[in-house]
Amino acid sequence: MGLRRKISYQWQLFIPLVATLWIIIFGMAFWQFHNESKYREAQLREQLSLINARIIAAYKTDDDPIKFVDFVCKYYRDNPLYDLLRVSVYQDGELQRAWSEPIGLSDSEIEQEQGFTRTPEIDRTPDDARAGDKYFYYNVSTSEDGHIKVYTALPIDNDILSAALPSSNIFWVFLALALAMTVLSYISTRYFGRNITILRTIAERAATDPTFIPAMDYPHDELGDISRQIIHMYNERSHAIERLNREHAVALHAIEEKARAKRQLTNNINHELRTPIGVIKGYLDTILENPDMDEGSRTHFLRKASEHVDRLVNLIADVSAITRLEEGGELISTEELNYHDIAYTIASDMEESGSLGHMVFRQDIALDCCVMGNFNLLSGMIINLCKNSASYSKGSMCELIQTGEDEKFYYFEFRDNGTGVADEHLPHLFERFYRIDSGRSRKSGGTGLGLPIVQNTVLAHGGKIEVANGELGGLAFRFSLPKFRPPKRF
Repeated sequence: MGLRRKISYQWQLFIPLVATLWIIIFGMAFWQFHNESKYREAQLREQLSLINARIIAAYKTDDDPIKFVDFVCKYYRDNPLYDLLRVSVYQDGELQRAWSEPIGLSDSEIEQEQGFTRTPEIDRTPDDARAGDKYFYYNVSTSEDGHIKVYTALPIDNDILSAALPSSNIFWVFLALALAMTVLSYISTRYFGRNITILRTIAERAATDPTFIPAMDYPHDELGDISRQIIHMYNERSHAIERLNREHAVALHAIEEKARAKRQLTNNINHELRTPIGVIKGYLDTILENPDMDEGSRTHFLRKASEHVDRLVNLIADVSAITRLEEGGELISTEELNYHDIAYTIASDMEESGSLGHMVFRQDIALDCCVMGNFNLLSGMIINLCKNSASYSKGSMCELIQTGEDEKFYYFEFRDNGTGVADEHLPHLFERFYRIDSGRSRKSGGTGLGLPIVQNTVLAHGGKIEVANGELGGLAFRFSLPKFRPPKRF
């Protein structure tokens, strides 16, 4: 199929091109031959006029015109073009001398003085004239006194015309030129046909084979440059489509993961809400069903119900916080914050309130550590880490230290001296409602969303966070926060 197309493309270019070239070449040859023939006829007419003029001039100078006619006819007849020349000289209407057959013309032809006539011989019968018709070019000259008339005639037949044409070598020149142009046309159309075939093949392969990658050798010329540019554009388009498909797949996967996470969050929230609501309802039903319950038991049940209400309120607040971070984290308002002051204030408040129980929180952050962040989120992140350590680490101390910095970020580590967790649990600590021990969060009053909120806070600020078992024995949370950069002044 490809070979047939190649031949088809080549001949579709070759045949019209060669036909046009041959028409031009042989049209020029015909035009040249035609002009040459007309030029030769004009020369013949001029020679006849010259012969007549010389004979009349001899008469005027009292030379013997007959001798001159003999000389002229002999001279011209040596030329093969004029071997059929006829000359007739009349004096006062009588024929004085005639070379070849006498020329007889009608009165109208004599009056015209020159032109074409048929068989101008005297005494020719009509039948003979019809049998041997030829065109003659004739010329009639008359002396000034009217006594002498000179008639000249020369047949304009195929012999004369063929002799008037250029040499036959010119035909071979034109033929050689036509053949040379044919060969050049074949080479050119074959060259162009090959490139067209390649481009057609690429177009068909590209339309039917999505994995096709064109890689063909093109000539180093303008057409080859155009072909390579087309291929480059095709490859770029293919790569762009491939990138778009990958990005679409990633985006689709992200959307599916987000939908799955939302469904999981919803299920987990339903599960987490069911427990405190059920406990609250149980305590209240017990109080309502036992109106005679003693005051101490009633107070105990109400206190328990209140504790679960508090847990329910904290759970709803945490769900709201993590939802806000996930759906609009990039829209949080940020400002210049001194991270040392935030950590120092939280450490003082926890020490005074005793909210961490027996655990002590301390910090070691540079006084000039200014970050770009949201005050409430960064404060809540430290508090969540502290409460997580107090509730689950079984240690006596936790601390937040600054570990380094670079051009864009400060680096921190929050750690405690607790027992840590098994390595298989580390990848799951930032998952919502993940519990190492079943019922652990409920017993400790946690919502199971503290560490996910910490992670989303760091990510919303453009930093990174990871967790590992630290050098002090407990967990170590290593994270980064962006530096505050004063606006440039121009």
